[in-house]
Amino acid sequence: MIRVLLADDQTLVRAGFRALLDAQPDLEAVGEAEDGEQAVALTRELRPDVVLMDIRMPRLDGLAATRRICADPELAGVRVVVLTTFELDEYVFEALRAGAAGFLVKDTEPGDLLRAVRVAAAGDALLSPGVTRRLIGEFAARSKEPATTRLDVLTDREREVLALVGLGLTNEDIARRLVVSPLTAKTHVSRTMVKLGARDRAQLVVLAYESGVVRPGWLG
Repeated sequence: MIRVLLADDQTLVRAGFRALLDAQPDLEAVGEAEDGEQAVALTRELRPDVVLMDIRMPRLDGLAATRRICADPELAGVRVVVLTTFELDEYVFEALRAGAAGFLVKDTEPGDLLRAVRVAAAGDALLSPGVTRRLIGEFAARSKEPATTRLDVLTDREREVLALVGLGLTNEDIARRLVVSPLTAKTHVSRTMVKLGARDRAQLVVLAYESGVVRPGWLG
């Protein structure tokens, strides 16, 4: 059973998500928060697998709440999925940098939302190639100078893999590009995450841009 916490200041939105989740045999809404402070407190209390986090909330916004949750070692198993009204919300890149596993547009199809919850719970990132190029690229272009990420710990192949992950390629895409098996590609991605201390694939994407391995506008 995948346990989900709903964080949104709109009662009707939470009720709709709860009804959708509870109708699934493998999903359960375990709590509701109407602001960021409550979202953090309930996450610590209930330890859900996934938090559906609205960005714009009173008291503490979803971005700050996401940062607190993802920075807490005791909540390392919790995946935060950011909910936004607009596909190019100005805070989404910051949410990914803070540790969110990905984002969803609020008017997404019910089936896509359910899939996203399951994907996040499995530890994967909700970043398709198209979304990565359009969203991460745009906000990385506005960000500061590349961060001092220690890429010297990576092999040449791992740096190459980091760049491909940054472009939004899946393990299967990476395998085809490098002419290796999907399992080998997955191993390279996993080792790169471990060496860079990335929480998940979404953070690898952010690191790829922040370190300058992928340049905004470079679509490969």
